[in-house]
Amino acid sequence: MPNDSRSPTVYRTLNQFRLADLEAIRLVLRGGSVIDWHRLNFESEAQARGFVRAQEFDLDSEADRQRIEQIKSEAISYLRRKFDFPVPKPVAALDLPGLLMLASGKGHRQLCACSILKAMHIIHHLQGRELLFMLPISDQEVFSLVEEKVYRIVGGMLSHGFAIAEFIGGRKNQDSLYTKLLSKPETIAANIYDKLRFRLVTRAEAEIFPVIHHLLHDLFPFNYVIPGQSTNTLFHFRSYCNDHPRLCELFEGLQLAPDLEDELTRNDNRFSAASYRVVHFVVDMPLRIPQNIAERAPSATARLGSVVFAQVEFQIVDRESEQQNEQSDASHAAYKARQYEAVKHRLHVGIDTMRPPSSKGDG
Repeated sequence: MPNDSRSPTVYRTLNQFRLADLEAIRLVLRGGSVIDWHRLNFESEAQARGFVRAQEFDLDSEADRQRIEQIKSEAISYLRRKFDFPVPKPVAALDLPGLLMLASGKGHRQLCACSILKAMHIIHHLQGRELLFMLPISDQEVFSLVEEKVYRIVGGMLSHGFAIAEFIGGRKNQDSLYTKLLSKPETIAANIYDKLRFRLVTRAEAEIFPVIHHLLHDLFPFNYVIPGQSTNTLFHFRSYCNDHPRLCELFEGLQLAPDLEDELTRNDNRFSAASYRVVHFVVDMPLRIPQNIAERAPSATARLGSVVFAQVEFQIVDRESEQQNEQSDASHAAYKARQYEAVKHRLHVGIDTMRPPSSKGDG
């Protein structure tokens, strides 16, 4: 398996993990927000440039460099305007990889770089959302862009020998969407995160971290994992790190409290069994708008760049845990039966019979 950082397909074993890798995976498993971080951990400009590439920016493109400068200028202007935030000229003059490297250092300028990057993250995300609403593009076309990207990256992983036993992807059909909304207290379509969902089953539990690492490297950046939408019932994060010497060594360098996972990774889906084991998370995946769609866009979109976002659900589990799930009340069939029964009662009677089962999980 290739581990050359210059390769488009990077496999990194647990023994090869860096602090930045573990920090990013922790955020994915916990469903945290990068806005709560106070530093980054990039060790080289090559790593920083790889992170920029995952945002769907091409640093060799003059248009993309101008777009990044525009976002940076808006972020600095906002910080100065609303908080009288002092931004030294040498910091303001840095390009995006330079800011990422500065945010990985120490001192006052490091904190300044972090603040700028946090504001840039929010501005870019909001403008990408605005761009999507303004484009002449349907949900189905967006879904196709996501599927093309995911199949290309995961196909590359399979061809390079990643230990993936099964890969399933697809769109929820209309009946599944109706049932899900009828089963949710909110009954609002905007709250459905898994219209597009992909499931990867690894051959062994030890392969899950390397698989997530590669997805973060090539498919989506960690900063667009949606906070509060992650479930991790496979690992107790600290115990798992303690069982692997390299991860245990890196664990001491992580930011934020070490016991956060005990509070934030519980599964609140009322229809799944307590024994259901999975890593589940949702990302707002950055997508590059194809030229043929950009050419049909209103002129007002020119200020918003060429990147939009689409929410995508991922489920990752190892083969042994998957088999255990399907041999118990954690199976998908049992999950759907509980969901259908609850919806049927709700349709016939109402809220009095929508009492959640005692089990918890996700499905």
